Amino acid sequence: MEGNNKKDRNVVVLGWVAFFGGLSQDMISPILPTFYSQILGLNKSMIGLIEGSITTIVSIFKILSGIISDKLRKRKSIVFLGYLLSAIGRISLFFTRGPASVLSVRLIDGVGKGLKDAPRDALVAESSNKKRTGFSFGLQRALDTLGSFVGPLITAYLLMRFTQSRILSYRNIFIIGGVVAFIAVVLVSLFVVEKSGKEKLQADLKIDLSILKGKFLLFFITMLIFTLGNSSDAFLILRAENVGVSPAIIPIIIAMFNLLYAALSIPSGILSDKIGRVNVIRLGWFIYAITYIGFALANAQWHIWILYMVYGIYYSTTEGIAKSLVTHLVSENIRGTAFGLYNASIGLNRDLSPEMFQHLVIN
Repeated sequence: MEGNNKKDRNVVVLGWVAFFGGLSQDMISPILPTFYSQILGLNKSMIGLIEGSITTIVSIFKILSGIISDKLRKRKSIVFLGYLLSAIGRISLFFTRGPASVLSVRLIDGVGKGLKDAPRDALVAESSNKKRTGFSFGLQRALDTLGSFVGPLITAYLLMRFTQSRILSYRNIFIIGGVVAFIAVVLVSLFVVEKSGKEKLQADLKIDLSILKGKFLLFFITMLIFTLGNSSDAFLILRAENVGVSPAIIPIIIAMFNLLYAALSIPSGILSDKIGRVNVIRLGWFIYAITYIGFALANAQWHIWILYMVYGIYYSTTEGIAKSLVTHLVSENIRGTAFGLYNASIGLNRDLSPEMFQHLVIN
């Protein structure tokens, strides 16, 4: 009984780790485009190079961290290192003065972001009752997305408070965002418990090819095809502006989308535990299709508000549920690799933030 309580506590702690990590990231990401262009004076090409490099690094390290955590049989230490590097990268933005320095610290953040995801998901899977993995990953998505909702609101408040200097305002927010990221580091260090095991460590870092077969391979290919065929969510911003939504209103709409996404993630996870994960994902994809048809046909601003709310339902019925499904498709000793491959595949069109996309395309 005590073991189950420890496992449940682990899931909750990892949820709050995701919350503070997401909160920190989404405090900083809304102001990065303007900081790049107006404070550092970078052009579009340099901004594209920086963010493109980060996207590549994140994807590579998502896979590598999963493989390494499987081989070493250590997940907590890699999660700790990932959050630590991200915190250092974010707080170091305060000191950047040009393209070389900002690229360096953003790459540190990117490596950290890539390192933490797969082993953290594997820890959640190992800490979950097999009959409640939907709930566990739903909790993760709920708290992570709640951080994405709160982060921009805090940044907006801080920008209103730090009115004396835009440069000082942004650099102060980087410091605060970095401190928030260190809260996640402390939580991992002090409160996350890793299952002790006596498995023999594996010396090589080759991918266990046994993972690329059966149901997981079918699932992975399906998700990869869906992701490659799925337009970036940032394009929905352009569609909203095309319909007449003011750029100043779009962050509010996205905030409401994130709030609904967070609120429905746990109920969706519980539903998947009861009626099956594949069934809930199918429902989510049906909602996705309806949403995109709606965006194509939308001709009024209120349509955009409704469609973004429906889009939040789609995310709540797919993101955490898919990770829960991965848990059941592979054995424990290769879960890190499985989550690394999965996270890298779905991150292909999502690592460029809506704010960055808006800056590169519109400005």
